[in-house]
Amino acid sequence: MTKLAHFHGGLKLAAHTLSAPIIDSSLPEELIYPLLQRAHHYATPIVKINDRVLKGQMIASANTPFTAPIHAASSGIVKAIEPRIIAHPSNLTDDCLVIETDGLDTALTFSPCLNYQNETPENLRAKIHQAGIVGLGGAAFPTATKLAIEQDIHTLIINGAECEPYISCDASLITQKATEIVQGALILQYILQAKHCIIAVEENMSQAEKALQQAISTDSIQLISVPAIYPTGGEKQLIQVLTGTNIPAKSLPTAYGFICQNIGTAYAIYQAITHGIPLIERIITITGQGINQPHNIRTRIGTPIKHLIAQCGGYNKDVQRLIMGGSMMGIALSSDAIAVTKASNCILAMTGDELTSKPAEMPCIRCGDCATVCPAELLPQQLYWYGRSGQLEQCQDYQLFSCIECGCCDLVCPSHIPLVQQFRATKGAISIKAKQSEQANLAKTRFQNQQQRRAREEQEQLAKAEKRQATIEKMKAASLAKKKTL
Repeated sequence: MTKLAHFHGGLKLAAHTLSAPIIDSSLPEELIYPLLQRAHHYATPIVKINDRVLKGQMIASANTPFTAPIHAASSGIVKAIEPRIIAHPSNLTDDCLVIETDGLDTALTFSPCLNYQNETPENLRAKIHQAGIVGLGGAAFPTATKLAIEQDIHTLIINGAECEPYISCDASLITQKATEIVQGALILQYILQAKHCIIAVEENMSQAEKALQQAISTDSIQLISVPAIYPTGGEKQLIQVLTGTNIPAKSLPTAYGFICQNIGTAYAIYQAITHGIPLIERIITITGQGINQPHNIRTRIGTPIKHLIAQCGGYNKDVQRLIMGGSMMGIALSSDAIAVTKASNCILAMTGDELTSKPAEMPCIRCGDCATVCPAELLPQQLYWYGRSGQLEQCQDYQLFSCIECGCCDLVCPSHIPLVQQFRATKGAISIKAKQSEQANLAKTRFQNQQQRRAREEQEQLAKAEKRQATIEKMKAASLAKKKTL
C-alpha cells in the first residue's frame, strides 16, 4: 500500500454526493462561444455571419500558445458575433460567436488515429492542439502547450480528486468511461515518455475506483485513493500527497518531473486521438437544492445554462444564487443566459438553507486560523493588511500569487473577513500596476529613442552643414588663388 503524505492546512468539508446517472443534453436553439478563452487571451473567429457550420468544424483559431481553437458543437448558421454576458466574477460582456442550430446535428467526417504509437509525440501534440483540448479541471490551460515542455517528465498524474463539495462530473465520467480514460492516460504517457503514471481518486469514490481497477491492465499505471481533504485536487497539493514532493512557490511541477492532467482531459485526448473528435462536449454537474432534478449532464459546449436547468426540471422556488463551479471556488452568475464553456464543471443553484448568512465583517484579531488552514502555506492575515493598505510589493514578497483562492481562510475566519475577495482585488491591482509600468517603460524607451534619433539627426545636419561650409571655403580659396595668378 502506498504511503501518502499530507499537505499543509486544508479542511474536511461535508460531502454533497450526486448518485444520478449521466444524461445527454438536448440540442439548444443556439450555441454561444465567448472568444475570451483565458485572461486577456482571445480566439480569432474564422467564420462569418450567415456561414453554415458543421458539428466539429473549427470556428475560431488560436493566435497565442495560451488559447485553443473553438469548434462548433452542432450544425447551424452563424447568427452573430456580438457582445454577450460571459462567465466572469464581474459579470462582464464580451464578444461571443453565436450559432443558431438547425436541428440536424450534421457532423464533419472525423479522422481517427488507428495506432497512436505509430505517430510521433510532436504529431500527437499537434492533433491535441487542433482538437482544442484544454485542462477540464477548471483552469482551461491549453493542453498541447502544457505538454510541450523541455524538462524530462518521470511521472504523469491523472487528477480525479474532486475535493470540492457538489461537483461529481469526474466521478460519473470515470464510472462510465474508465477504459477510455486509461487509454487517454497511456496516450499522454507516450507523448511525455513518462515511466510512471498515477491515477488519483478520492477515498469516497468507490464506484469510480472499482471501474478503474477493472480497466487498468498495465504495471505502468498505478491507482491511488487519496483522503477527501479540501483542496487535495489542487495540483501542487495532490503531488505532495502522492509523492511527498513539495513544489516551492514560483516553481512549476514540470521542474520536478511531474505533470498533472484532469480525468476529463484524459478522456478528451482519447476522443481526439482515437476517434478524431475535437472537444465539443463535456460532463457538467447541475446540482444544488435550487434544482428540482439534479444530474450530471453530457452537454455541448456553448449551451446556455437555462437550457440545462430546464432539462433538470427547472428551479426550486426557494433558489437564491446561481454559481458556476463549486461552493468554495465558484463564481456567482447574474444570469442563466450565460453559456457553459470548456472550463465549466458545475452549475450550482443554492437556496437560503444552503447559503449561510455571513455576519458583518469585524476587525482582524490576529488569531492565525487562516494561516493554519492555508494549503499554500501563506500568511493570509499579512497579505490582507498589505493589500488593504496598497503595499503591493510586500504582497508579492509574501507570495500572493501562490494563493489558489480555495477559500479555506474565508471559511475559518472568526471575524468573517472576505479574504479571498481582497486577494483577488489585490492581484488585479498588481496586474494593472504591472501593465501601467510596462506601458510607462515602453513610453520612456520610445521617448529616449526619439531623443537619440533627434540628436543623431542634429549631428548629421551639423556635419552636413560643416561639410557644405568647408566646400564653399575651398571653392572661395580656389577662386582667389586663380585671380592672383591672373
